Amino acid sequence: MSSWRDQILKEFTPKVARLTLVADPDGLLLEEGILEGIRERGFELIPFEDRIAFRYAYESKFRSRWDRGEHTDLVVVLRSQASDLSGLPYDLLQAGRKLSFNLGEIFPNLSCPVVSALDRGDLDALYQASIRHAPGQLSDNATKEFVLRHVFEIAPELIKQPSDLLRVLLRRHYRGQRIPAILDERFIQLLRQTNIFDEWPLETLVADREAFFAFLQERWPIFLDREAAKGASGRPAEASEQAGLSAVPGTAQAVVREEEKPYGLSIKGPVELPFDHHDIRVYIDNLFVEGVLHPVPHEYAETLSKTWVGIGVRAAPTEDRSRRLAKLIDSLEASIPAKDAKHTDWLHFARGWAELKVMSNEDWGLSERQNDRIDALTRRVDQRFLSWIQRRYAGLIQLPPNPPAMVHHIPLFLANSLPGPHHSSLRSPTKLALLVIDGLALDQWLVIREALAAKQPGLRFREQAVFAWIPSLTSVSRQATFAGKAPIFFPNSIQTTDKEPALWAQFWADQGLAPNEVVYLKGLGDGGLESVSEALSHTKARVVGLVVDKVDRIMHGMEMGTAGMHNQVRQWAKQPYLNTLLDLLLDRGFLVYLTSDHGNIEAEGCGRPSEGAVADLRGERVRIYPDAALRAKVKERFPAAMEWGTVGLPEDYLALLAPARQTFVQEKQRIVSHGGVSVEELIVPLVHIEMRGVGK
Repeated sequence: MSSWRDQILKEFTPKVARLTLVADPDGLLLEEGILEGIRERGFELIPFEDRIAFRYAYESKFRSRWDRGEHTDLVVVLRSQASDLSGLPYDLLQAGRKLSFNLGEIFPNLSCPVVSALDRGDLDALYQASIRHAPGQLSDNATKEFVLRHVFEIAPELIKQPSDLLRVLLRRHYRGQRIPAILDERFIQLLRQTNIFDEWPLETLVADREAFFAFLQERWPIFLDREAAKGASGRPAEASEQAGLSAVPGTAQAVVREEEKPYGLSIKGPVELPFDHHDIRVYIDNLFVEGVLHPVPHEYAETLSKTWVGIGVRAAPTEDRSRRLAKLIDSLEASIPAKDAKHTDWLHFARGWAELKVMSNEDWGLSERQNDRIDALTRRVDQRFLSWIQRRYAGLIQLPPNPPAMVHHIPLFLANSLPGPHHSSLRSPTKLALLVIDGLALDQWLVIREALAAKQPGLRFREQAVFAWIPSLTSVSRQATFAGKAPIFFPNSIQTTDKEPALWAQFWADQGLAPNEVVYLKGLGDGGLESVSEALSHTKARVVGLVVDKVDRIMHGMEMGTAGMHNQVRQWAKQPYLNTLLDLLLDRGFLVYLTSDHGNIEAEGCGRPSEGAVADLRGERVRIYPDAALRAKVKERFPAAMEWGTVGLPEDYLALLAPARQTFVQEKQRIVSHGGVSVEELIVPLVHIEMRGVGK
């Protein structure tokens, strides 16, 4: 078989049985490619997790259709440690065909505990390697080393000098690879067998992406000083002086005039790094281009800016921006995810895309050629993203919540960080705060992050991203964020957000928390924080959900497009409110996560539908209909609009999505809006915010 998926998908033949029950202890059916393959064969899938939620979906979406004589192929997946189906209801067991899959059958020669720790998306590389190399029965450690080498391209025995280690860590953290802790531990153990890396804080740098890039950022100015000195070496004295460098008398080495600089390294480890090694330079360039590392001022910036390090040196602002923008466009053009990409590829791409949105809307003036390149790139990205969404989005809903792929996964992701129900035995129990900034796009988060960091340099941001719901409306996506479940499970409140407090409380009640341990507040963003302070002062408050709607309010009054959004969001973020709110939460001992329910785009009107149907008037990028015939009639006038299915939505919640970068408002009118399908609307930030030094 060419893929491990073939072994599973061959069991799914349409119309063999209308109900198929699958014991799936290793979560194999919840992998993106498997989900796509099952759906392509005409099957629909429901995980059996919450009995009540499952029964609702089963009875309303499938049982009722079977009773009407319709045929649907339904797959019910039971994820439990047991490989049998005894946990399913009796009526399903009587009616369904039964299957079972596990990792041991697919990888019989590898250690199951090691393989089960892998992200299911990594099984492709492992399967191909196991066929190609045909290893015999491997022990735990041998399996770990096999996986490190063939899945993550890490060969510990070949790491013999700092540039080797730096290359491996750069590749891992730049790609955002998620490597299980048991593999990191083995990797570090093997590195420690020599004394080459004794001064490196491996436990921090290997696993902690933010700490690793902070480690690089701190050492970049040191490297620039060395480059400045090296650049003057061997020049005539007059040339060196003109370049701002002076040679040490009696030596061939040139040094920066300052004797010593107080670099103030906060992360231990070697002071000098081989940034100029050819394997390292290729990453360094991209890190500065994409904003992961930040250029620094230097007294010899004019000279350094003419060398390869110039991308990391602040020189003439307009020239810096123009050069970085050109390289960023080049990078994005070459890295648009493929049609069969994993969702994590789009999350990674969205980070660079957000940087482009920020840079291209700064007030420094783009050339006509730059505008043309960005417009052409935008069209390509929109087309590729829409194609991918149509193919893969339905599978995202079913993915496991660790790490979260969609906003409704966030509560369960947070719940998994709690030590256990009631926590009565813990002297200092974990407290969680989820801060939802309504309508915050990823590019606007970058603007806020810059303002927060300027006011409080001690803040550390551990950044992820997740997908919002389609349609990207507050009543759909924000409500799902607080409910911790798909919108199909709150059909009666899908047109409003009034039920959010009850849904938030119910989710945490299901996790074992009492009502007085759960807090929900909305309408935040301006004024004082007395209500928040009072809510947090209750000694039993354990989980806090806060809605900041300031950005959403800015958006719905915005007439100056994306640039105007950035400007007003920046001005708001510079005010004390958000910093004070974060201080309040961190000082009270909360783990703080910030996210958004959807983003937004600047779009142009394509005409306003003249129907009298139910529509979310604040979401001009989408119209909602209770009737398919009415939606189809409106689509006749807007043939480029897209009818969106009801995946994860109530059956009578039928969306018509506006065409790319367009809205259902007066023709040619430009507004900032949301509700449709674009990278900016659907990929939103999920950020763990902490003070440096906390948790390390």
